[in-house]
Amino acid sequence: MSGVHVWSVGLRQRFRGITVREGVLLRGDAGWGEFSPFLEYDDVVARPWLRAALEAAEEGWPDPVRDRVPVNVTVPAVDPATAHRIVREGGCATAKVKVAEPGQSLDDDVARLEAVRDALGPRGAVRVDANGGWSVDEAVTAVRRLDRAAGGLEYAEQPCASVEDLALVRRRVEVPVAADESIRRAEDPYRVRDLEAADVAVLKVQPLGGVRACLRIAEDIGLPVVVSSALESSVGIAAGLALAAALPELPYACGLATVQLFEADTVADPLLPVEGALAVRRPAVTAASLEAVRAAPDRWAHWEARLASVRQDRSS
Repeated sequence: MSGVHVWSVGLRQRFRGITVREGVLLRGDAGWGEFSPFLEYDDVVARPWLRAALEAAEEGWPDPVRDRVPVNVTVPAVDPATAHRIVREGGCATAKVKVAEPGQSLDDDVARLEAVRDALGPRGAVRVDANGGWSVDEAVTAVRRLDRAAGGLEYAEQPCASVEDLALVRRRVEVPVAADESIRRAEDPYRVRDLEAADVAVLKVQPLGGVRACLRIAEDIGLPVVVSSALESSVGIAAGLALAAALPELPYACGLATVQLFEADTVADPLLPVEGALAVRRPAVTAASLEAVRAAPDRWAHWEARLASVRQDRSS
């Protein structure tokens, strides 16, 4: 097997505005790492994604303190019937539901939440993710209404785009607020802490530069941590699992079951939940598994050029 492989996989449902996920796998002495920044990200944004891939391939990860990580099923901004099916098939006790989708209404979100609650049952946990899609007033109205529709929300993730707005929302709603983009896309990830803008920190390994970088943030930010995926294949998810397994405390289910959204995977034994949890392991990359998701020649050219560009940017 070559030390570089470009992969492309279709998604079962449109998610984050895309229907195909692709990226590069890099092999080193420690194993395989994944480099899969989204296509719209420039080299500066993609730089930590490469650091995370090289850490996985060349260094490996810290020793785990647990061998299983509870996870949530992820529900895209789909119709209620599809949301109900995804939750039932997901096999998890927690559901993370996308809301504030462009072109959809709060009524659409409410209907999706009601379907999720019905599928999950009264004891399951429901969280929502708005990806910064609301203003402060919109967020306050939406969070309160969605809290009622869900029969109680575990937390609302990134209701507004800015840290300052998160802080305002947090002071006006009773539902806990989680910060994602305000940590991973911010010049100062600790501004969330300093402004008391969130109750929960959502950490993603690739965007933040690797497992060790995330462990440092988790220690310094002083908030409960949820480890989430950046919509990776199982090679990338394994890094998220390594982070979740190494954290001293893990009070919430993690958003690492997103391989359920893929039509295929880069490994022979995909990281899929069993009884609502993922086993902490590094799945096997084989010649057959790589060939099954091999990207078209034009995508190889794109990703090889992109990898070279980010490498150069990283060294300059």
